[in-house]
Formats: sequence, structure tokens, C-alpha cells
Amino acid sequence: MRRMLVQSLSTAAILLTALAGAPPAHGAVYPIGDPDGFYYAPPNIGDFAPGDIVRSRLVPAHGFAGATVWQLGFRSNDSHDGPIMAVTTLIVPGGGGPRPLVSYQPFVNSLGMQCAPSHALFDGGLKESAALNLLLMRGWAIAVPDHLGPTSAYGAARLGGQITLDGIRAAKRFPPTGLGDSPVGLAGYSGGAMATGFAAVLAPDYAPELPIVGVAQGGVPVNPGKIAIANGNAPHPLFGLGFALGIGMEREYPSEISMDQSLTPAGFALRDRIANSCVDDIISAGANKTLSEVFYPGRETDPTLYRIFHENALEIYPGVPRAPLYQWHGSNDQVPLDLALGTAGRYCAAGTPVLFEIIPGADHGTAIFPGAANAIGYLSDRFAGLAPPSNC
Repeated sequence: MRRMLVQSLSTAAILLTALAGAPPAHGAVYPIGDPDGFYYAPPNIGDFAPGDIVRSRLVPAHGFAGATVWQLGFRSNDSHDGPIMAVTTLIVPGGGGPRPLVSYQPFVNSLGMQCAPSHALFDGGLKESAALNLLLMRGWAIAVPDHLGPTSAYGAARLGGQITLDGIRAAKRFPPTGLGDSPVGLAGYSGGAMATGFAAVLAPDYAPELPIVGVAQGGVPVNPGKIAIANGNAPHPLFGLGFALGIGMEREYPSEISMDQSLTPAGFALRDRIANSCVDDIISAGANKTLSEVFYPGRETDPTLYRIFHENALEIYPGVPRAPLYQWHGSNDQVPLDLALGTAGRYCAAGTPVLFEIIPGADHGTAIFPGAANAIGYLSDRFAGLAPPSNC
């Protein structure tokens, strides 16, 4: 499962090259709306400030014994700085007193609204759910944002960073939790690390008031476009994820990316088939398809495509995190290690303390476990006020 993101990014980078500049016909295909009215923005969402709570509710704490769980609807911004409502799930362990807050961004590779963490945390769809109890056992509160946003814009990493930061603001502004003075840590792996990484680099300008004391991220695809260079048009069992990422980016940039003029009949069928799917169904529907099967050739690239990729690539985005960073990566990871190292080196040069750990012999799937254990210890030390280690 955890090798999915590299293939999805590489396929999508190639297919979006074919899409750039295509005139819109019917436009982006959006997911079926959530039947729960809690998820819908009020007409005056623009009157709220980013991070302001629009509504809240208690939900059953299935899988998190002894914890109290709220869901918060809050104002955030889309990739064009327009107002949106997003949702975060806030899990607070029992006991009183001040406690740290960790915003954990799951790797959500899906297009349907029912796949969002606020649903998948409780219905078995989110594989990381049980591991969150390790954080609760330390007395930490956890915010888990639906970082793909209100249209499940899979691949729009900058959007994910903004939603993450505004979700933290909402958690700290929610009186029942008493988190107003809590130090904050960020964590995520793979696709979740893309949102985590963007939250870290955006925070100095977007949310400078947040007391982010440490960031832990692993297996980060820092430049999806470069991943594509090493991948051709061969059939692959995870092709559907790349196609899904194209759908997600079209949702977030509907006036700049259009699939309609490039899709073959098989492409239209695949888009319709997975437009509301979670990850397993996406993989099954797209298995071993190729770009030439679902797209007509001949679409040229244009500067808009590169701008969109640069906006969503941590390697290119000029911002740097100011909070100390722990980053880990498998030595045999399918996500390029050299690009991750280069990006971390840029952060080092800007003065950010970075501890970069390479997990010997590990690929994208096997690196998550040893790195995650070290990430918990790293954040614990930051919450304790210890000086951050660095191997810059």
C-alpha cells in the first residue's frame, strides 16, 4: 500500500503534461457530496477568518478508548485563496492539564468524500488509525485534518498544507479542549508528508502565530514532476492512482487543467468509474492501463502546467520551515532519496535544524515503521524543550 504514492505521482505528472492547455468542455468531475450536512460551508464562509470554527460536534471514540473526539468544521483557503470549509478530527486523551498537540496528516490517496480521514478513522478505512493510540498514550492530543479538502483534491499539496495549519488554529481556538497554549508538532508519511511539509514551509507566513516546535516527515515526494522523468508509458498495477491524482488536480485547478479534450473513450470510462472511489477501488479499476490507452497524444505543455507543479512541489517552493525537522527516507525508496536530501540541504542552508535519517535497505513501505518510532521520540524531545539535533 505504501508504495502507491510514488506511482501515482509519476503517472499524474506525465498525464497532466498531456492535459495542459486543453480547452475546457464539461469541466472537472467532482465527487458526490457528503450526505452529512456537517461538511457543507455556510453561505457566509467568507466572513470567517482562516481557522475560525464554523461548527463542531462530539463523535463516538471508536478505536480510541478513554479519549474524547470532536470534529470541527473551520474556514480555510483553497489554492487560489478562496474561502472553503474544511474538517479536522480532534482526539483528546483522558486526564486534565496542559498537553501538546500533534497534527497528523494521513496518506489519503482517494477521490470520494467517504474516504476522508473524518470518516475513515472510524470505519476501518484508515490503516494508521490504531497507531495514533501510541500518541494518545503519551498524553498528546491529535488533530487529523481532511487535508484533501472539500472536493477530495488528491495531489494538491499546498492546499493540504493550508488546511493543516487552519485545522491547528481551529483546535487551539476550541475552548472545550484547553489547547490554546499547547505546543504543536506536525507529522506525516508519504502523501501525508506532502501536506505536512507544506504546512511546515507555509507556517512562517501563513500562520506565524502557531507555536510549531517540531516536524517529523518521512518518504516525502518533494517533486512529482521529476519522478515522472524516470517512468515511461509501461503498464503498471498502480496506474489508477496516477490517473486519480490527475482528477484531483483538475478539481483544484479547473480553469487551468482540463481532461475532457484529451480523454479517449476508455479514459472517460475510467474517470467516471473512479470519481467517487477510495484507494483500493482506484487501484483495481486502473490496474495495468497505460497513458496511450486513456489519453490521445498531441497535447503540448505550457507554462501553466509548470507553475501548478511548482506550487505543489516542496523542492521548488521557495519557503523553508522554521521549526526543527526530523526527516527519514529508505535507502532503497522508490521515491528519490537524492531529491529529498537536496531539499533538506536547502533548509539546512537557511538555518533550519534538520536531522535526516536514511533507513538502510528500506524501501517506501518498510521505512515507515523504524522512522515513525524515531519520529515520536523526536517530537517528545521538542515538547520537552530539548535542543534539536542536526546533521546538516
